[in-house]
Amino acid sequence: MSAAIEIKDLSLRVNGAAVGPIPVPVGTSLLDVLHEWLGLTGSRMGCGQGICHACTVMLEEAAGPREMCACITGAHWFEGRSIRTVEGHARTAPDGTVVLSPVQQAFIENFAFQCGYCTPGFVTGASVLIERLRREPIRRDEVERVVTEALDRHICRCTGYVRYHQAVRDLVLATPGLVTA
Repeated sequence: MSAAIEIKDLSLRVNGAAVGPIPVPVGTSLLDVLHEWLGLTGSRMGCGQGICHACTVMLEEAAGPREMCACITGAHWFEGRSIRTVEGHARTAPDGTVVLSPVQQAFIENFAFQCGYCTPGFVTGASVLIERLRREPIRRDEVERVVTEALDRHICRCTGYVRYHQAVRDLVLATPGLVTA
């Protein structure tokens, strides 16, 4: 005899749009909901243990966004909350063209990826950092340390770290208001 699977409705905001209520089995990861229910496959399953951060999404909070591993966090934990996936960083212009976020553009300009598998996590982690610095600028002499701290939890299997760090460092230094004297 098998146990019945408990199903609960899930409602949240994803990339600014209301989602749900959708029936989701209790214990399902947010990553599975994003991939299987919503068709948002940008966040990647890497290690499945919350170590590599390829699955990272941005949790929108009043105090500012923070990173969350979607592979190990149950979807129902996000009930009533708002998240941004890697698909939500770019925007569509009125003429229909896609306008990349400053982080995405910096990664392209610095060729800050190789295979690209980890890139969604790095984009989200860097975006969280940029949004934090908009609220709490840092001194110029702190940039290297702060960028390293923000990106160090992300693992790149191709060892593209130098270009990721360079792209984010250059973006921080070039964006008005993120750095003080």
